[in-house]
Amino acid sequence: MDILTVRKEYDDYLFLELRLSALTRETYAREIDRFFIFLSESGSSPVNILSDGLIAYLSLLYEKGMDSVTISKSLSCLRSFFRFMNYEGHREDNPTDKVEFGRSKSPLPEVLSSIAIDNFLNFINITNPLGLRDRALFELIYSCGLRISEAVNLTMGNIFFDEALIRVHGKRDKDRMVPFGTQAEKWLKLYLTEVRHTLIKHSIQDDHIFLGVRGRGLSRKGVWKRFKEIRDRSGIKAKVHTLRHSFATHLIQGGADLRVVQELLGHSNITTTQIYTHVQNDDLQKNHDNYHPMNEDCNESELHISSYIKEGVL
Repeated sequence: MDILTVRKEYDDYLFLELRLSALTRETYAREIDRFFIFLSESGSSPVNILSDGLIAYLSLLYEKGMDSVTISKSLSCLRSFFRFMNYEGHREDNPTDKVEFGRSKSPLPEVLSSIAIDNFLNFINITNPLGLRDRALFELIYSCGLRISEAVNLTMGNIFFDEALIRVHGKRDKDRMVPFGTQAEKWLKLYLTEVRHTLIKHSIQDDHIFLGVRGRGLSRKGVWKRFKEIRDRSGIKAKVHTLRHSFATHLIQGGADLRVVQELLGHSNITTTQIYTHVQNDDLQKNHDNYHPMNEDCNESELHISSYIKEGVL
């Protein structure tokens, strides 16, 4: 079997049959390439490897320090690949059917307080053009709950200042309209009027809103790099995606309807959005543990207040 041909056929399968996004296909491709290296080194092939061989591969990933969530995603990718092998008639069985991996409970998303986000944004150096661009970029990501790919793919035709809306092209080629707040509007207008035209190169026609120093659309890697620089200066512990998590959590804490948050985030299934209610519930549990008068760790003043409540004074 020609491995390169199989890889090409699998890419076509992901695109034409499963209709996965480019980013998802890239993730699958990286995993399959890593798996093929294992097959080559172990003298196996996609046609003859058995369940024990897959277990050996997953065990190797674990030994290299990968966490259980990442390994579970690797197994999901392998399930997809061997379904493709069945689909194309390359083999009749699916060796992943006999492989189970005990996935640990997904951790709750990291969330920053509004104060921490203000602190992060205020550490952006706005005395230079790229700093003004970064301020507009991260204000918009937080204001609209954007994924990095959604932010860097925004074009000038996607923004509507009169309505305070942006059109976002999300996963699975779905578009959605998302409102932005007054702070995002302020910095975005400042960037567009004072900075963006200085980044445009006459030889390059690029309609992306956020441009790099070479006049082309800012890359995802570029966003990560700028975020890390600002994060390190501000002292917070976060990823760019933490701004999206914080956006959703702050909306729900403020009383927003879960269905509305689902639409704003572009989730196809509301169960994905419900994780943010778990964040809120976790916060409620901590507050209950810390402040309820009948808990062991509450202080004397709290017990004093509770006694008044019991006696009917309050």
